[in-house]
Amino acid sequence: MARLILPLFFMVMMIDGYDLAAMPLALPYLVEAMGVEPSAFSTALSAVLLGLGVGALLIGPLGDRFGRRLLIVSSLALIGAATIGTGFSASITEFVIWRFFTGLALGACLPNITAYTAELAPPERKATSLAVISAGISIGAILAGLITPALVKLGGWLAIFHAAGAFILVLAAALFAALPKTQAPASENEAAPAARGSILAPLSPRYLPATAVFVGLYTVNAFILYMIVSWLPHLLTTDGLSADAASQLTAFFQGGGLAGGLVISWFIDRGRRVYAFTIAYALVIAAFFATGAAAGSAFLWSVLLLVIGGGVSGAHLAIMASSASFYPQSVFSSAIGLAVAVARIGAIAGPLAGGALVARDFAPQPFLLVCGAPVLICIAIVMASARVKKAEEIEPA
Repeated sequence: MARLILPLFFMVMMIDGYDLAAMPLALPYLVEAMGVEPSAFSTALSAVLLGLGVGALLIGPLGDRFGRRLLIVSSLALIGAATIGTGFSASITEFVIWRFFTGLALGACLPNITAYTAELAPPERKATSLAVISAGISIGAILAGLITPALVKLGGWLAIFHAAGAFILVLAAALFAALPKTQAPASENEAAPAARGSILAPLSPRYLPATAVFVGLYTVNAFILYMIVSWLPHLLTTDGLSADAASQLTAFFQGGGLAGGLVISWFIDRGRRVYAFTIAYALVIAAFFATGAAAGSAFLWSVLLLVIGGGVSGAHLAIMASSASFYPQSVFSSAIGLAVAVARIGAIAGPLAGGALVARDFAPQPFLLVCGAPVLICIAIVMASARVKKAEEIEPA
């Protein structure tokens, strides 16, 4: 069963990554088609992230009560419908509404996909399975950057959303047929107290220092990631590149993230977490300074975006993989859920902060240099995490 379901889960994560990247990639075409300023879409760019946080916090946990199959299939159907609806939007308000519902369904779906994957994967390959499934998001975002120009040529900007929405609905039907109708949950009397305890466990005194650095790092990194990725296509067009070239160059950012996440995770497995994150973030800052020499050069931008993506998007993937070094298995899932929910604050604030800079006509290099400040905060948190890890190791059970 796992051999069939896990590839489908990978496809879900991949199409979700596409969906998250769709709005920023559509932005240059929307600005031209609707005749509005790019900053007018700040709320629409953040709406999906707000919905994702609300969905993860309020709807995702319902999978424990009603079954993950129901939550996964129904949320996928809503993602598909909302994505298609986005393609029919005729105003900023409609974009905000449809993207919020897209995010709401994503927030309900992703935690249940992660939890179901952990249940299906063999214990000796659980972390690897989770990493591979999660990598689907980056691959989907890469795919979005590569095929967006072709989709726009075929059907205009709305094809970016309609093609994805149709595929998601087909995928929902496939999972409806593939997932078993029943699971083996604990009895009602056993499950409720355990669930209540697990939700609060990461905030207990024993784990609070670990939660502060893990959730803090994930949240600040999310701020940087979404600030960059939401405005990257627009920034590249202001640097003299075409909208098609800007869309394709985002694939280098996402590709760097995929490779960087795997490399950082490799070091984490060998006890070099602080070293790996610090080097990655330092390279990002160096690349920010180097962007001033890349004006109008697709080649130079592709190289720099590989580095920036490797350090920012790659770190985002690796931070989640590093959670096992902060928590025991008993609070692993609840800690991830808390991090995903809280990180929405950074993910929402990032595009809004970027929009404020775009409204003030910041060029690409000044924009990215502003992003350097939260990168330095990430380095400080990584340094602090070394002491937290040692404290957790010596604390008695």
